[in-house]
Amino acid sequence: MLKYILQRIVYIIPVTLVISLIIFFLIQLPPGDFLSVYTAKAVEEGEHIDKQELERLREEYGLDKPWYVQYYKWMEAIILHGDFGYSFTYKQQVSTIIMQRFGITIMISLVTMLFTYIVAIPIGIYSAVKQYSIGDYIFTIIGFLGMATPNFLFAIILMYLSFKYFGNPMIGLISPEYIEGAWTLAKFFDLLKHMVIPIIVIGTANTCGLIRIMRGQLLDELNKPYVLTARSKGLPEKKILFKYPVRAAINPIVSTIGWSLTSIFTGSTITAIVLNLPTQGPVMQQALLNQDMYLAGTWLLIMAFLTLVGTLISDILLAWLDPRIRYEKSK
Repeated sequence: MLKYILQRIVYIIPVTLVISLIIFFLIQLPPGDFLSVYTAKAVEEGEHIDKQELERLREEYGLDKPWYVQYYKWMEAIILHGDFGYSFTYKQQVSTIIMQRFGITIMISLVTMLFTYIVAIPIGIYSAVKQYSIGDYIFTIIGFLGMATPNFLFAIILMYLSFKYFGNPMIGLISPEYIEGAWTLAKFFDLLKHMVIPIIVIGTANTCGLIRIMRGQLLDELNKPYVLTARSKGLPEKKILFKYPVRAAINPIVSTIGWSLTSIFTGSTITAIVLNLPTQGPVMQQALLNQDMYLAGTWLLIMAFLTLVGTLISDILLAWLDPRIRYEKSK
């Protein structure tokens, strides 16, 4: 098992490098660059643009070089100096911009994932065990509604309800009176209060989808011969349920950790814009629109790395949950 984990960790390095090359190439595919976008906006606003100044800036930032030369310099700076480049849009180092919002993004994403699995797995088990009961029908209807409702629309509905009944639409993560102040218990509780809507909105679609997966997988496991044999031996129903069927049924859900982490990041972009959340989603959108290649490239690279790490975690958890997987890896 340890050998397998070490091998997977070693594989992450070359895969990340290949992905970084593909990311940088794709970012460079649209015609023009950041200065082209900047020039077009300036012309629309009636500003005068000095062509010599533009050429000087293009040379200064290395935008006059081929994309592979820019990529090599970018990766060299990352590997040797931990420098992810300069953001033309925000006029700051990329690492500074990322760190300003990375903590909040990670916190919301992890809490949302925790919310998703804590809610989805028990409800999925209940719906499978109590198949065709009133509770199963209620959760099925709620699940389909959750998957069918767009996140941004759900966010607007919750904002309206919050404003109507509590007098506060819960926009942002911190109330205006606490933004500049030091961290206190009151500010912390204000943060928790503002996180309720984002977590419910972002987590609902994934939760509803996982409920259906858990229900379907567990129903399949409950009809297998080993469960019928265990029942014929008179074993308690709870022991039968949680010792093998639940552990086997949960495998597909565990295997989704790799893409669930990044899907929460990407899926929260529109919600973050609607709710005015200080997360990475809106920053990433702006970077792509402005062809801010180093900022966009760094964020996509981080997401790719998180996907690889999430996949590794999924594989480790699957090997721990399912003895059959451990046996296959040991051969």
